[in-house]
Amino acid sequence: MKGIIGKKIGMTSIFESNGKQTAVTIIEAGPNVVTQVKTLESDGYNAIQVSFGEKKEKHTTKAESSHFAKASTSPKRFVKELRNPDVQKALGESITCEIFAEGETIDVVGTSKGKGFQGVVKRHGFSGVGEATHGQHDRSRAPGSVGGSSYPSRVFKGMRMAGQTGNERVKVKGLKIVKIFPEKNYILVSGSVPGHIGSIVLIQK
Repeated sequence: MKGIIGKKIGMTSIFESNGKQTAVTIIEAGPNVVTQVKTLESDGYNAIQVSFGEKKEKHTTKAESSHFAKASTSPKRFVKELRNPDVQKALGESITCEIFAEGETIDVVGTSKGKGFQGVVKRHGFSGVGEATHGQHDRSRAPGSVGGSSYPSRVFKGMRMAGQTGNERVKVKGLKIVKIFPEKNYILVSGSVPGHIGSIVLIQK
């Protein structure tokens, strides 16, 4: 696995050489600092810990300060662990967007936008009962029956009902890297990436 932590900047569109217009998401990918290296001998598995984003000293615990000091770097806000990394890096080295190439397919992990408490039409795509079916009144977006009466006399677990929507971990697979700007650490990915503008995402391969 190879990966990098980045920040979602926003969306735009670019024109390819054949004149085709493609919608892309701009991600500021890195640079990340390797703040820990785990090996099979010492930890039981191979992994590297990467960090991204500056953090103020007053918001950093002494344990965190000592941890980042070992890598000769300032405190970071976001930390991720990448198991069995393809990119071999030593403690304190940087990882940039250049580990990826244009045209490569990647997976992006992020936290989706929170939409609060929503009904079944918005949350699960229910179609409702229509306009005026069988004398229904103010029930066009209702979920309908949710459980049996005499048996089993309860609602089964996992029933699709109204509830909190969004604000959960989402992985979007198979996105294509359209363009890379190494001088700005920008990766342009075709398609949408979960999360709001400024949210943290993990790009992995």
